[in-house]
Amino acid sequence: MDNLLTTLEKMQDVLASLTVVIDEEQQQLSAAQINGNLLQRITEDKTALLTTLNYLDEMRRKTEKTLGMQAPYGGHSDIARRWVSIQQHTRRLRDANKHNGMLLQHQMTYTHDALAVLKPHQTQAFYGPDGLGKGQATLSRKG
Repeated sequence: MDNLLTTLEKMQDVLASLTVVIDEEQQQLSAAQINGNLLQRITEDKTALLTTLNYLDEMRRKTEKTLGMQAPYGGHSDIARRWVSIQQHTRRLRDANKHNGMLLQHQMTYTHDALAVLKPHQTQAFYGPDGLGKGQATLSRKG
């Protein structure tokens, strides 16, 4: 029973860390100018936390089998309270992550539209494949 309680506590800790990461992600996606490197780090952190959460959930399921218990853990008030808290936290994170997905889609659309506006105004290449200027007299040093 202690193993199950410990696993649920660790899951709550990971969910709390995931909340911080998803909030950081939302701040980046809402910013006027996105820091790509920071967003990449946030994505990596989020992936690592989700992997950890998946591992802990697998441990929870194995412990349930061993103990012959199953969520929502009726008759075990402390464990049941933790489980309800985990479910509520998970729902909030799901909604926040969905919102971040919409922000990301908005940023991608904005970038695509900006490139579409700029593309017709793109000038001919100034340099050829050899690295030399195109259509301009080549300066040379004599000496």
